Amino acid sequence: MSGGHGDAGGPSGKMAKLKELLDRSENRLCADCSAPDPKWASANIGVFICVKCSGVHRSLGTHISKVLSVTLDKWSDDEIDSMVEVGGNSQANAIYEAFLPEGYSKPHPDSAQEERQKFIKSKYKLQEFLEPSLRIVSNHPSDAGKQASNSHSGSSKSEIGMVEYIGILNVKVIGGTKLAIRDMSSSDPYVVLTLGQQKAQTSVIKGNLNPVWNEELKLSVPQKYGPLKLQVLDHDMVSKDDLMGEAEIDLQPMINAAASFGDPELLGDIQIGRWLKSGDNALTADSAVMVTGGKVKQEVSLKLQHTESGEVTVEMEWMALNM
Repeated sequence: MSGGHGDAGGPSGKMAKLKELLDRSENRLCADCSAPDPKWASANIGVFICVKCSGVHRSLGTHISKVLSVTLDKWSDDEIDSMVEVGGNSQANAIYEAFLPEGYSKPHPDSAQEERQKFIKSKYKLQEFLEPSLRIVSNHPSDAGKQASNSHSGSSKSEIGMVEYIGILNVKVIGGTKLAIRDMSSSDPYVVLTLGQQKAQTSVIKGNLNPVWNEELKLSVPQKYGPLKLQVLDHDMVSKDDLMGEAEIDLQPMINAAASFGDPELLGDIQIGRWLKSGDNALTADSAVMVTGGKVKQEVSLKLQHTESGEVTVEMEWMALNM
């Protein structure tokens, strides 16, 4: 993420400001449905939200709402400053719900997903409850909460379909071994993960066939999901990057096991599922789905396909949004 940590407060000082903001009584309830103890936030809008509402916010796209976990994600200085500038849920709602019709019933913690989606889309994307003079259609609707002077109408009014997400997948790309040579005697590898329309990639490691990344990539998992696609590519300054191999990861064993066992924080450290090696997949060995420290995790080692050689190891962590 962008944003430096150069001021005297330092990273820990900045996070302390965020925690201080979260601890205010007004921010101890979700800004959209009033569920207690919200642990998520929309960094560009400036509100604290619950896990159920965070899934709807994600479906709007990051150009409308950039969702971060208060406890799990790394925040940039700019993101924390943006939250502090808005001042919390009361101030944000005074703007985004200024023209909420009399008698309008906001969602409550147990509301159906459809009701939650309709309200959040109306509130932030369509800006139906904003004072008319503040309504702006731009790539940064949260600017409406900060100043009314930029009330120009942007041209990029793209309709993002309301995709319902069921969870967040953290993928730690650990490393590769015996990767294929694509330059004179080595390669400059990086990993690309694709899930539906989403892509995420690691940094490039120069001249290394046994790279160690230890980089975490995050993807939202829609209700209708397919396999997670992993590609290793050789970065080339001049021509198109060369494929160094690819593989697919079946997410069903982990997601289904997690759904069957319920809240992982209530479980001890146990194995809850397994993805078996077969001729139809790229596994180098069976892969166990574990609950470790209250989190659902799965380490996967893959033999890269469509290449001469190479293996890649990743560790996945699953966070369901409907817990």
